[in-house]
Amino acid sequence: MNKFFKKKLSIICFIFVPIIFLWHPNWLGFFGIQPYWPLFWLLPWSMINGSINGLIFGFFLGLILDSLTLESSFTQIPGLILCGMWFGRIRIHSDIFVGHFRYGLICSLGSLLCGSLYFVQILIKNFSDSTFLLFITSVQNILAEVFLTGFFAPLICSQLFRLFKFSGK
Repeated sequence: MNKFFKKKLSIICFIFVPIIFLWHPNWLGFFGIQPYWPLFWLLPWSMINGSINGLIFGFFLGLILDSLTLESSFTQIPGLILCGMWFGRIRIHSDIFVGHFRYGLICSLGSLLCGSLYFVQILIKNFSDSTFLLFITSVQNILAEVFLTGFFAPLICSQLFRLFKFSGK
């Protein structure tokens, strides 16, 4: 039984991403904005398992998160697919100190990509409205999310990377 959980640890952690996404802990926020939680799991998992698996699990992660937010007609799938493919192409370095800061930078850029793609969907849908300029203030939300994702990524991603590497052996 212990061997089963050890081998399936990354998939068990996958289940916690939607839970944290829904939980939305306020004490980790900044201006009411949270870090982009899916990237914390997707980065180490894609680095270990490659681009194709990153694409597939980015799709499934986006599908699950979109199904949790049924009132929205916008999707997180394109950003997570692109991030999964990109994260899978990143090679693992032996320098631990650089790796921690690299997690933060990569997750920040991934969060910027996902947030921008989501924002572009909103702009395209509401392009003809006279309230078009009201959506420009959401750039502050994207930047706060990018900052928080980059801030927490070195701690969370490095621990998950170790966990996934340990469970894969």
